[in-house]
Amino acid sequence: MRFGVNPSGSRFLTIADCLRWSSTGDDSPQTAAVSSRWLSREQLCTLVSAASMNLGCSMSYSILGPFFPKEAEKKGASNTVIGMIFGCYALCDLLASLVFGKYLVRIGAKFMFVAGMFVSGGVTILFGVLDQVPDGPTFIAMCFLVRVVDAISFSAAITASSAILAKAFPNNVATVMGSLEIFSGLGLVLGPPLGGFLYQTFGYEVPFIFLGGIVLLFVPLNMYILPNYDADPSEQSFWKLITLPKVALIAFVINSLSAGFGFLDPTLSLFVLEKFNLPASYVGLVFLGLALCYAISSPLLGLLSDKMPYLRKWFLVFGNLITAGCYVLLGPVPILHIKSQLWLLVLVLVINGISAGMSIIPTFPEILSCAHENGFEEGLSTLGLVSGLFGALWSVGAFLGPTLGGFMYEKIGFEWAAAIQGLWPLISGLSMGLYYLLEHSRRKRSLPLGIPSTEEERTTLLSNEI
Repeated sequence: MRFGVNPSGSRFLTIADCLRWSSTGDDSPQTAAVSSRWLSREQLCTLVSAASMNLGCSMSYSILGPFFPKEAEKKGASNTVIGMIFGCYALCDLLASLVFGKYLVRIGAKFMFVAGMFVSGGVTILFGVLDQVPDGPTFIAMCFLVRVVDAISFSAAITASSAILAKAFPNNVATVMGSLEIFSGLGLVLGPPLGGFLYQTFGYEVPFIFLGGIVLLFVPLNMYILPNYDADPSEQSFWKLITLPKVALIAFVINSLSAGFGFLDPTLSLFVLEKFNLPASYVGLVFLGLALCYAISSPLLGLLSDKMPYLRKWFLVFGNLITAGCYVLLGPVPILHIKSQLWLLVLVLVINGISAGMSIIPTFPEILSCAHENGFEEGLSTLGLVSGLFGALWSVGAFLGPTLGGFMYEKIGFEWAAAIQGLWPLISGLSMGLYYLLEHSRRKRSLPLGIPSTEEERTTLLSNEI
């Protein structure tokens, strides 16, 4: 998740430029006019901590893709079991996110963040010694155990990180999270090729020991620089939040996108190895198009979401529809009679990276604004609920994606499995579009005759200012 340089070379060159108008929480024009135009020390330290967590944990997570499925097959695991090993991470992340989101204030955001990173680094190193475990059920059981602990620790760190960022930047949530996606994307970009290179050069253990050590090095840094944020516990619940109609639909959007990403983890590397006969070190580069384009586009999409909130609905709808088309072309699906080629696969992944960013970036601020509109108090407790809910929703899809993906890959092949996976974002995109149309129609009917809508008022004000 980020920091960044705008590829267009415009004035939004760094995250400091993107966020220098951040206020300290007071939304009044007077306060905004006199507040500092640059990041405070507290905000800068928060960004550095979140960036280090995103980079380290993303690298550790993504190194499995290029070589672990092949290594697990040698140890007696089937493709379905490999998919479940990937998927169990998300299932445990789901449960842990709900718990950590609910009790964030009681546990302490900083402690949860630092402890999560420490455990995550340690179990990543432990994953590197699993090749010494006996083949068969013992190896599979140990893989599940290590992945479960890693999922719980990562859930603690990411839940605390999202809540802290939203607390530190109350008026620029999408910009900050979109900008920090650069570091998540960088971790996803560097992880597969670096892991593949280290695996091919030094063997199975070194990639995990190296990257787990990097995560552990970030722990003392974050203990020193990450600010403390205190707040009183709230009685609000996840159930009240998820039963809001808009939040429920956004939940489906998050599920479909995370399932798509999760689907690619155990299947894409096997497909590329079989179809194009690439070595493990080059397989990691195939993931580059998706992760790199997602990371580069996220800061700009986040900035647009904050500066022009009415664009979020367009991002959510069209981002999902484009993503659905990408999965149909990923194989491509046989009924199209298009020959599978490496350049086409990489191009589709590039487009998918951008379209996924369009859909993912607006979801957190949309849930947060919907919660505030429905009586949830503004504070760290609500931020913890939204952060935990977001993590849990993401994990549902991330569990179903690789689990069903591995099964479908075995039964019907990658081409048809990818096309079926594309039905998720198609349905979620159409559902969000229908909801926004109904919402617009309802608001229009509720306005007295002659009273302009919000967008009409905005247009009139801008015209008068000019």
